[in-house]
Amino acid sequence: MKYTTLPHSDVRVSKICLGTMTWGNQNTAAEGFEQMDYALDQGVNFFDTAELYPVPANAETYADTERIMGDWFAARKNRDKVVLATKIAGPGSYTAHIRASGFTPNSIREALEGSLQRLKTDYIDLFQLHWPERSTNFFGNRDYSPNLDEQWEENFEQILETLDGLIQDGKIRHIGLSNETPWGAMKYLALCQFKNLPRMKTIQNPYSLLNRTFEVGNAEVSHREQLGLLAYSPMAFGVLSGKYRGGKLPENSRLKLFPRMARYNSEKSLEATEAYAEIAERHKLSLATLSLAFVTDRPFVTSNIIGATTMAQLKENIASSAVSLSEEILDEINAVHSRIPNPAP
Repeated sequence: MKYTTLPHSDVRVSKICLGTMTWGNQNTAAEGFEQMDYALDQGVNFFDTAELYPVPANAETYADTERIMGDWFAARKNRDKVVLATKIAGPGSYTAHIRASGFTPNSIREALEGSLQRLKTDYIDLFQLHWPERSTNFFGNRDYSPNLDEQWEENFEQILETLDGLIQDGKIRHIGLSNETPWGAMKYLALCQFKNLPRMKTIQNPYSLLNRTFEVGNAEVSHREQLGLLAYSPMAFGVLSGKYRGGKLPENSRLKLFPRMARYNSEKSLEATEAYAEIAERHKLSLATLSLAFVTDRPFVTSNIIGATTMAQLKENIASSAVSLSEEILDEINAVHSRIPNPAP
């Protein structure tokens, strides 16, 4: 396993991070235990979750993924072996069953205390804001369109002050962003610099062969400010495993279960997937390995968040960390990207 550190810290993390959002829905607690056991044994010491999980989010399964992880920590007594990341849910109709108050001081404290209790720990290594409160382009929205009726008022300084207090209390060690834009990232970093407030260390955004929009703006921020990308959906909701090729829609697959994610299965996404599959086949790699190795080795990526519903998938995903792509392969990938850029933002 390859390792790096969370930017601006001495926290050593694996280049592969174990994603957990299916545990409690597509995966049982026992399967979650098996995945955590295997991942840790293979050197994966970085686990990512959220109070929102499992997905799709609903009141009946709210935060069950954290509960599964907490039970595992209690059973294995190995909390100190894992760098644990979780997230407070942002506002919106999708999370109305959680809270409707956004990132107020009370909301942040409530979310953190709930996560600590469910995860059966007294500290979170990396506490992240799952998505912005304001109206902006994330979750599949390629372009920014101003909402002239928006009521949001900038509260970044208040958020950082609240998080600072929780860091001082020892309940949080580091903080990060998720689904954030270059404007939002730089506003937070400026407050760190000029107001002596805690620094955002990471940004968890989607990044894959089918969605390299992070490279437009955010990658430069990540590189120059050392705001490490935790890349999620590196397999583009499973499309880059190849299991949807030829018009297939397997039972219990994510696109079968979550049809609202249809952008991953668009005509252009499938065309690009076929082109990347041809590259993989030419170089005797699986499409999954090609896709994951590309993400893991990008210079602005701190860790690549994988998600698996079977042990076979998990083993292949973790094994991809040992693969580095040649310049020849990267040139071929970039040629496809130039022809079919970002079909699944």
